[in-house]
Amino acid sequence: MSEESVIFINDTELKESDMSDQQKYFARQVQDLTNKKSRVEFELDQILASLKVFQNALVDTTKEIANEILETKKKESK
Repeated sequence: MSEESVIFINDTELKESDMSDQQKYFARQVQDLTNKKSRVEFELDQILASLKVFQNALVDTTKEIANEILETKKKESK
């Protein structure tokens, strides 16, 4: 025997069998949007980590190029 689905609204348990079709629809929408929110937050964590890697790479290569230019100018001025 499977357990009946329930939701909690303001700390009150509501069984699916006691819900109207409209309430069931809204409950499914809320559940789906909650799942999507979790997926988007997970993806955002990945995006932010990747963004930081590329930002750091840009800064590092910019420093390398700046140092090469400075070294070249030092040699030319001697």
